[in-house]
Amino acid sequence: MSSMMYGYARVSTRSQKEDRQVAALQEFGVNLEQITVEKQSGKNFDRPLYQRLVQVLQSGDVLVVKSIDRLGRNYKEILEQWSYITKTQGAAIVVLDMPLLDTREGRDLTGTLVADIVLQLLSYVAQTEREFIHQRQAEGIAAALERGVRFGPDRIPMPEEFEELAEDWWNGYVTATDAGKMLGISRKTFTRRATEWGAGRGLTKQVIC
Repeated sequence: MSSMMYGYARVSTRSQKEDRQVAALQEFGVNLEQITVEKQSGKNFDRPLYQRLVQVLQSGDVLVVKSIDRLGRNYKEILEQWSYITKTQGAAIVVLDMPLLDTREGRDLTGTLVADIVLQLLSYVAQTEREFIHQRQAEGIAAALERGVRFGPDRIPMPEEFEELAEDWWNGYVTATDAGKMLGISRKTFTRRATEWGAGRGLTKQVIC
């Protein structure tokens, strides 16, 4: 049985377009009918279309992806998928954005060693970049909250006594349950709003829940 060449493209949301990935795969020589396109976040790596494609791969087949992060959401997963596809399934992998990551037959020992080293380096960089983005997002949200920006749907306004009770809660003079009852709101709502109130004033430790 002759070997097959497959392509895999993924976008994180249904609104994103996979056109550039598909075009790159076709330009490399992958037939359109052999390209799997999945629209699902990389946060959930239990992707049914990807899993189905990997199981189809046989010895001698080639899996082509545009970038290394199509294989996993972090350093560990990328290495695991790379090992499973190349060693367990016996298929080759080609990463278009990095020509050194090409395990097709004909590569000498030095080439294979370079591919392994580059893979580990790029996987680490990809994970570090993702963590940096998450950190920047968290910092941006925290800064917005300090400026009084609120996210999500419109929320119920707090009664006039809220700030006084929020301050008492932070100082340990009242529990969130009692404060919520006095304001006519749930303990959970009071805790969330009081925590935001305190964070906006530089408070970092709540004394009593």
